[in-house]
Amino acid sequence: MRNYDYREKWHKLLTPEIVKKLTIISEYKGEQRLFIEAHQDELNDLVEIAKIQSTEASNRIEGIFTADDRLKNLVQAKTAPRNREESEIAGYRDVLNTIHENYDYIPISSNYLLQLHRDLYKFLGSVDGGKFKTSDNIIRETDESGNKHVRFRPVPEWETALSVDELCNAFRDARSEVDPLILNGMFILDFLCIHPFDGGNGRMSRLLTLLLLYQSGFIVGKYISIEKIIEESKETYYEALQDSSIKWHENENDYKPFVNYLLGVIIYAYKEFESRVKLVTDPNLSKTDRVREIIRNHIGTITKTELMEMNPDISDTTIQRALADLLRSGAIKKIGGGRYTKYVWKVED
Repeated sequence: MRNYDYREKWHKLLTPEIVKKLTIISEYKGEQRLFIEAHQDELNDLVEIAKIQSTEASNRIEGIFTADDRLKNLVQAKTAPRNREESEIAGYRDVLNTIHENYDYIPISSNYLLQLHRDLYKFLGSVDGGKFKTSDNIIRETDESGNKHVRFRPVPEWETALSVDELCNAFRDARSEVDPLILNGMFILDFLCIHPFDGGNGRMSRLLTLLLLYQSGFIVGKYISIEKIIEESKETYYEALQDSSIKWHENENDYKPFVNYLLGVIIYAYKEFESRVKLVTDPNLSKTDRVREIIRNHIGTITKTELMEMNPDISDTTIQRALADLLRSGAIKKIGGGRYTKYVWKVED
Protein backbone atom coordinates (compact mmCIF):
# COMPACT_ATOMS: atom_id res chain seq x y z
CA MET A 1 0.00 0.00 0.00
CA ARG A 2 1.27 3.45 -0.89
CA ASN A 3 2.59 5.61 1.96
CA TYR A 4 1.23 9.14 1.62
CA ASP A 5 2.84 10.65 4.75
CA TYR A 6 4.17 13.95 3.39
CA ARG A 7 5.74 14.93 6.70
CA GLU A 8 8.47 12.36 6.10
CA LYS A 9 9.12 13.21 2.46
CA TRP A 10 8.98 16.93 1.82
CA HIS A 11 12.41 17.87 3.23
CA LYS A 12 14.06 16.07 0.29
CA LEU A 13 12.50 18.67 -2.00
CA LEU A 14 14.24 21.64 -0.40
CA THR A 15 16.86 21.90 -3.12
CA PRO A 16 18.49 25.29 -3.88
CA GLU A 17 16.42 25.60 -7.08
CA ILE A 18 13.10 24.90 -5.36
CA VAL A 19 13.91 27.12 -2.35
CA LYS A 20 14.76 29.97 -4.73
CA LYS A 21 11.45 29.56 -6.52
CA LEU A 22 9.56 29.52 -3.22
CA THR A 23 11.23 32.80 -2.26
CA ILE A 24 10.37 34.42 -5.59
CA ILE A 25 6.72 33.34 -5.32
CA SER A 26 6.48 34.69 -1.77
CA GLU A 27 7.72 38.08 -2.97
CA TYR A 28 5.28 38.12 -5.88
CA LYS A 29 2.45 37.21 -3.51
CA GLY A 30 3.10 40.32 -1.41
CA GLU A 31 3.32 42.55 -4.48
CA GLN A 32 0.07 41.14 -5.88
CA ARG A 33 -1.79 41.99 -2.69
CA LEU A 34 -0.73 45.64 -3.07
CA PHE A 35 -1.79 45.68 -6.74
CA ILE A 36 -5.21 44.26 -5.87
CA GLU A 37 -5.82 46.78 -3.09
CA ALA A 38 -4.95 49.69 -5.39
CA HIS A 39 -6.61 48.57 -8.63
CA GLN A 40 -9.52 46.27 -7.81
CA ASP A 41 -11.88 47.79 -10.39
CA GLU A 42 -9.37 47.50 -13.23
CA LEU A 43 -8.72 43.84 -12.37
CA ASN A 44 -12.32 42.68 -12.82
CA ASP A 45 -11.76 42.21 -16.55
CA LEU A 46 -8.74 39.99 -15.86
CA VAL A 47 -10.95 37.66 -13.80
CA GLU A 48 -13.38 37.12 -16.68
CA ILE A 49 -10.55 36.65 -19.18
CA ALA A 50 -8.89 34.06 -16.93
CA LYS A 51 -12.14 32.09 -16.58
CA ILE A 52 -12.55 31.85 -20.35
CA GLN A 53 -8.90 30.93 -20.95
CA SER A 54 -8.88 28.38 -18.11
CA THR A 55 -12.03 26.64 -19.30
CA GLU A 56 -10.81 26.56 -22.89
CA ALA A 57 -7.23 25.45 -22.15
CA SER A 58 -8.00 22.73 -19.61
CA ASN A 59 -10.58 21.13 -21.89
CA ARG A 60 -8.43 21.56 -25.00
CA ILE A 61 -5.62 19.56 -23.36
CA GLU A 62 -8.10 16.65 -23.30
CA GLY A 63 -9.20 17.21 -26.90
CA ILE A 64 -12.47 18.97 -26.03
CA PHE A 65 -13.22 21.93 -28.33
CA THR A 66 -15.96 24.30 -29.44
CA ALA A 67 -16.11 27.48 -31.52
CA ASP A 68 -14.70 30.66 -29.93
CA ASP A 69 -18.04 32.46 -29.81
CA ARG A 70 -19.75 29.42 -28.31
CA LEU A 71 -17.02 29.05 -25.70
CA LYS A 72 -17.38 32.63 -24.50
CA ASN A 73 -21.17 32.35 -24.28
CA LEU A 74 -20.90 29.02 -22.43
CA VAL A 75 -18.44 30.39 -19.88
CA GLN A 76 -20.66 33.41 -19.30
CA ALA A 77 -23.71 31.10 -19.02
CA LYS A 78 -25.46 32.89 -21.88
CA THR A 79 -26.30 29.67 -23.71
CA ALA A 80 -27.02 26.00 -22.98
CA PRO A 81 -24.67 23.21 -24.12
CA ARG A 82 -25.83 21.53 -27.31
CA ASN A 83 -23.47 18.52 -27.56
CA ARG A 84 -21.12 16.38 -25.46
CA GLU A 85 -18.13 18.71 -25.84
CA GLU A 86 -20.11 21.76 -24.77
CA SER A 87 -21.62 19.82 -21.86
CA GLU A 88 -18.14 19.02 -20.58
CA ILE A 89 -17.09 22.65 -21.02
CA ALA A 90 -20.17 23.88 -19.12
CA GLY A 91 -19.42 21.44 -16.30
CA TYR A 92 -15.86 22.71 -16.02
CA ARG A 93 -17.18 26.28 -15.96
CA ASP A 94 -19.46 25.51 -13.03
CA VAL A 95 -16.77 23.76 -10.96
CA LEU A 96 -14.36 26.60 -11.70
CA ASN A 97 -16.95 29.12 -10.47
CA THR A 98 -17.54 27.02 -7.35
CA ILE A 99 -13.83 27.15 -6.57
CA HIS A 100 -13.61 30.88 -7.28
CA GLU A 101 -16.50 31.67 -4.95
CA ASN A 102 -16.26 29.01 -2.22
CA TYR A 103 -12.65 27.83 -1.96
CA ASP A 104 -12.51 28.56 1.78
CA TYR A 105 -15.41 26.16 2.37
CA ILE A 106 -14.28 23.14 0.34
CA PRO A 107 -12.52 20.56 2.55
CA ILE A 108 -9.96 18.25 0.98
CA SER A 109 -11.81 14.96 1.43
CA SER A 110 -13.10 12.08 -0.68
CA ASN A 111 -16.70 13.27 -0.43
CA TYR A 112 -15.93 16.75 -1.70
CA LEU A 113 -13.71 15.47 -4.50
CA LEU A 114 -16.60 13.27 -5.59
CA GLN A 115 -18.98 16.23 -5.47
CA LEU A 116 -16.69 18.34 -7.67
CA HIS A 117 -16.37 15.46 -10.13
CA ARG A 118 -20.15 15.03 -10.11
CA ASP A 119 -20.59 18.68 -11.06
CA LEU A 120 -17.95 18.37 -13.78
CA TYR A 121 -20.23 15.86 -15.51
CA LYS A 122 -23.63 17.13 -14.44
CA PHE A 123 -24.69 18.11 -17.98
CA LEU A 124 -24.01 14.57 -19.25
CA GLY A 125 -26.85 12.39 -18.03
CA SER A 126 -25.30 9.24 -19.48
CA VAL A 127 -22.03 9.62 -17.56
CA ASP A 128 -21.63 8.56 -13.94
CA GLY A 129 -19.93 11.63 -12.54
CA GLY A 130 -19.22 11.67 -8.83
CA LYS A 131 -18.15 8.03 -8.65
CA PHE A 132 -14.73 6.46 -8.43
CA LYS A 133 -13.60 4.34 -11.38
CA THR A 134 -15.42 1.09 -11.94
CA SER A 135 -12.56 -0.70 -13.70
CA ASP A 136 -8.77 -0.53 -13.79
CA ASN A 137 -7.44 2.24 -16.01
CA ILE A 138 -4.06 2.33 -17.73
CA ILE A 139 -2.26 5.45 -18.93
CA ARG A 140 -0.95 4.83 -22.43
CA GLU A 141 1.06 6.95 -24.82
CA THR A 142 1.82 6.76 -28.52
CA ASP A 143 5.38 7.23 -29.78
CA GLU A 144 6.45 8.98 -32.99
CA SER A 145 6.10 5.72 -34.94
CA GLY A 146 2.50 5.30 -33.81
CA ASN A 147 3.25 2.47 -31.41
CA LYS A 148 1.27 2.47 -28.15
CA HIS A 149 2.74 1.42 -24.84
CA VAL A 150 1.86 1.63 -21.16
CA ARG A 151 3.27 4.75 -19.50
CA PHE A 152 1.85 4.17 -16.02
CA ARG A 153 -0.48 1.81 -14.18
CA PRO A 154 -2.58 3.69 -11.57
CA VAL A 155 -3.88 1.96 -8.46
CA PRO A 156 -6.45 -0.77 -9.22
CA GLU A 157 -10.17 -0.08 -9.01
CA TRP A 158 -10.63 -1.99 -5.75
CA GLU A 159 -7.97 0.11 -4.00
CA THR A 160 -9.10 3.53 -5.24
CA ALA A 161 -11.51 4.67 -2.52
CA LEU A 162 -9.08 3.75 0.26
CA SER A 163 -6.19 5.40 -1.58
CA VAL A 164 -8.07 8.69 -1.97
CA ASP A 165 -8.99 8.62 1.72
CA GLU A 166 -5.36 8.04 2.66
CA LEU A 167 -4.25 10.80 0.29
CA CYS A 168 -6.66 13.37 1.73
CA ASN A 169 -5.89 12.39 5.33
CA ALA A 170 -2.15 12.72 4.71
CA PHE A 171 -2.68 16.13 3.12
CA ARG A 172 -4.68 17.44 6.06
CA ASP A 173 -2.17 16.01 8.58
CA ALA A 174 0.75 17.71 6.82
CA ARG A 175 -0.77 21.16 6.34
CA SER A 176 0.62 22.60 9.56
CA GLU A 177 4.15 21.27 8.94
CA VAL A 178 4.86 21.31 5.20
CA ASP A 179 5.39 24.32 2.91
CA PRO A 180 2.00 24.71 1.17
CA LEU A 181 3.39 25.06 -2.36
CA ILE A 182 5.46 21.89 -2.00
CA LEU A 183 2.57 20.05 -0.37
CA ASN A 184 0.17 21.10 -3.12
CA GLY A 185 2.48 19.77 -5.83
CA MET A 186 3.01 16.45 -4.03
CA PHE A 187 -0.76 16.04 -3.55
CA ILE A 188 -1.54 16.70 -7.23
CA LEU A 189 1.15 14.25 -8.35
CA ASP A 190 -0.27 11.53 -6.11
CA PHE A 191 -3.83 12.30 -7.23
CA LEU A 192 -2.80 11.81 -10.85
CA CYS A 193 -0.98 8.57 -10.01
CA ILE A 194 -4.09 7.21 -8.27
CA HIS A 195 -6.16 8.32 -11.30
CA PRO A 196 -9.36 7.80 -9.31
CA PHE A 197 -11.99 8.38 -12.00
CA ASP A 198 -12.96 6.71 -15.26
CA GLY A 199 -12.70 10.14 -16.92
CA GLY A 200 -11.87 13.74 -16.08
CA ASN A 201 -8.73 13.05 -14.02
CA GLY A 202 -6.60 15.64 -15.84
CA ARG A 203 -9.22 18.38 -15.60
CA MET A 204 -9.90 17.54 -11.96
CA SER A 205 -6.17 17.79 -11.21
CA ARG A 206 -6.03 21.30 -12.68
CA LEU A 207 -9.14 22.39 -10.80
CA LEU A 208 -7.65 21.00 -7.59
CA THR A 209 -4.38 22.81 -8.29
CA LEU A 210 -6.31 26.07 -8.40
CA LEU A 211 -8.30 25.19 -5.28
CA LEU A 212 -5.18 24.36 -3.25
CA LEU A 213 -3.43 27.53 -4.38
CA TYR A 214 -6.42 29.63 -3.33
CA GLN A 215 -6.62 27.92 0.04
CA SER A 216 -2.90 28.59 0.56
CA GLY A 217 -3.33 32.31 -0.18
CA PHE A 218 -1.88 32.27 -3.70
CA ILE A 219 -4.72 33.69 -5.80
CA VAL A 220 -2.84 34.57 -8.97
CA GLY A 221 -4.95 31.96 -10.80
CA LYS A 222 -7.97 34.20 -10.34
CA TYR A 223 -6.44 36.74 -12.72
CA ILE A 224 -4.10 34.67 -14.89
CA SER A 225 -5.05 31.26 -16.28
CA ILE A 226 -2.88 28.56 -14.71
CA GLU A 227 -4.47 26.04 -17.08
CA LYS A 228 -3.43 28.05 -20.15
CA ILE A 229 0.18 28.14 -18.96
CA ILE A 230 0.09 24.36 -18.44
CA GLU A 231 -1.38 23.87 -21.91
CA GLU A 232 1.33 26.00 -23.47
CA SER A 233 4.00 23.91 -21.73
CA LYS A 234 2.21 20.55 -21.80
CA GLU A 235 5.19 18.61 -23.18
CA THR A 236 7.26 19.69 -20.18
CA TYR A 237 4.24 19.00 -17.94
CA TYR A 238 3.95 15.40 -19.15
CA GLU A 239 7.71 14.87 -18.89
CA ALA A 240 7.75 16.11 -15.29
CA LEU A 241 4.72 13.97 -14.45
CA GLN A 242 6.38 10.89 -15.92
CA ASP A 243 9.72 11.54 -14.19
CA SER A 244 8.01 11.97 -10.81
CA SER A 245 5.87 8.85 -11.18
CA ILE A 246 8.78 6.41 -11.69
CA LYS A 247 8.75 3.84 -8.85
CA TRP A 248 5.67 5.52 -7.37
CA HIS A 249 4.13 2.19 -6.34
CA GLU A 250 7.35 1.28 -4.53
CA ASN A 251 7.31 4.55 -2.53
CA GLU A 252 10.61 5.51 -4.17
CA ASN A 253 9.47 8.17 -6.64
CA ASP A 254 11.05 11.62 -6.82
CA TYR A 255 8.56 14.48 -6.47
CA LYS A 256 11.11 17.13 -7.47
CA PRO A 257 10.53 17.23 -11.27
CA PHE A 258 6.77 17.77 -10.91
CA VAL A 259 6.96 20.19 -7.96
CA ASN A 260 9.70 22.15 -9.70
CA TYR A 261 7.59 22.37 -12.87
CA LEU A 262 4.50 23.52 -10.98
CA LEU A 263 6.46 26.22 -9.14
CA GLY A 264 7.72 27.45 -12.50
CA VAL A 265 4.12 27.71 -13.76
CA ILE A 266 3.16 29.78 -10.70
CA ILE A 267 6.13 32.14 -11.17
CA TYR A 268 5.20 32.59 -14.83
CA ALA A 269 1.62 33.41 -13.79
CA TYR A 270 2.78 36.06 -11.33
CA LYS A 271 5.07 37.64 -13.93
CA GLU A 272 2.19 37.70 -16.40
CA PHE A 273 -0.06 39.25 -13.75
CA GLU A 274 2.47 41.98 -13.04
CA SER A 275 2.86 42.72 -16.75
CA ARG A 276 -0.91 42.82 -17.40
CA VAL A 277 -1.63 45.06 -14.41
CA LYS A 278 1.00 47.57 -15.43
CA LEU A 279 -0.51 47.80 -18.90
CA VAL A 280 -4.10 48.10 -17.67
CA THR A 281 -3.34 50.70 -15.00
CA ASP A 282 -0.77 52.88 -16.82
CA PRO A 283 -2.55 56.21 -17.51
CA ASN A 284 0.06 57.16 -20.11
CA LEU A 285 -0.72 54.22 -22.39
CA SER A 286 -3.39 54.59 -25.04
CA LYS A 287 -5.38 51.54 -26.10
CA THR A 288 -3.29 51.31 -29.27
CA ASP A 289 -0.11 51.50 -27.20
CA ARG A 290 -1.40 48.72 -24.99
CA VAL A 291 -1.91 46.41 -27.99
CA ARG A 292 1.63 47.16 -29.13
CA GLU A 293 3.14 46.44 -25.71
CA ILE A 294 1.22 43.18 -25.32
CA ILE A 295 2.55 41.88 -28.64
CA ARG A 296 6.07 43.12 -27.90
CA ASN A 297 6.20 41.34 -24.54
CA HIS A 298 4.34 38.20 -25.63
CA ILE A 299 6.41 35.04 -26.06
CA GLY A 300 5.71 33.52 -29.49
CA THR A 301 2.78 34.32 -31.77
CA ILE A 302 -0.54 35.88 -30.81
CA THR A 303 -3.89 36.09 -32.62
CA LYS A 304 -6.36 38.90 -32.93
CA THR A 305 -8.87 36.81 -30.97
CA GLU A 306 -6.38 36.47 -28.11
CA LEU A 307 -5.78 40.22 -28.14
CA MET A 308 -9.54 40.81 -27.92
CA GLU A 309 -9.87 38.31 -25.06
CA MET A 310 -7.06 40.02 -23.15
CA ASN A 311 -8.53 43.48 -23.76
CA PRO A 312 -12.32 43.35 -23.56
CA ASP A 313 -12.42 47.14 -23.18
CA ILE A 314 -10.75 47.66 -26.59
CA SER A 315 -12.98 47.43 -29.65
CA ASP A 316 -12.40 45.11 -32.59
CA THR A 317 -11.88 48.16 -34.82
CA THR A 318 -9.19 49.65 -32.56
CA ILE A 319 -7.28 46.35 -32.38
CA GLN A 320 -7.50 45.89 -36.14
CA ARG A 321 -6.24 49.45 -36.71
CA ALA A 322 -3.36 48.91 -34.25
CA LEU A 323 -2.34 45.70 -36.03
CA ALA A 324 -2.44 47.44 -39.43
CA ASP A 325 -0.27 50.31 -38.14
CA LEU A 326 2.26 47.89 -36.60
CA LEU A 327 2.42 45.87 -39.82
CA ARG A 328 2.90 49.02 -41.89
CA SER A 329 5.73 50.23 -39.65
CA GLY A 330 7.42 46.83 -39.73
CA ALA A 331 7.20 46.36 -35.95
CA ILE A 332 5.33 43.04 -36.24
CA LYS A 333 5.22 40.18 -38.71
CA LYS A 334 2.09 38.47 -40.00
CA ILE A 335 2.00 34.67 -40.13
CA GLY A 336 -0.67 32.73 -42.00
CA GLY A 337 -3.94 34.12 -43.27
CA GLY A 338 -7.68 34.22 -42.72
CA ARG A 339 -8.98 32.98 -39.38
CA TYR A 340 -5.57 31.38 -38.68
CA THR A 341 -3.62 34.63 -38.88
CA LYS A 342 -1.06 35.15 -36.13
CA TYR A 343 1.28 38.01 -35.31
CA VAL A 344 4.72 38.13 -33.76
CA TRP A 345 6.99 40.99 -32.71
CA LYS A 346 9.73 41.46 -35.30
CA VAL A 347 13.05 41.12 -33.50
CA GLU A 348 15.87 43.19 -34.92
CA ASP A 349 18.73 41.15 -36.45
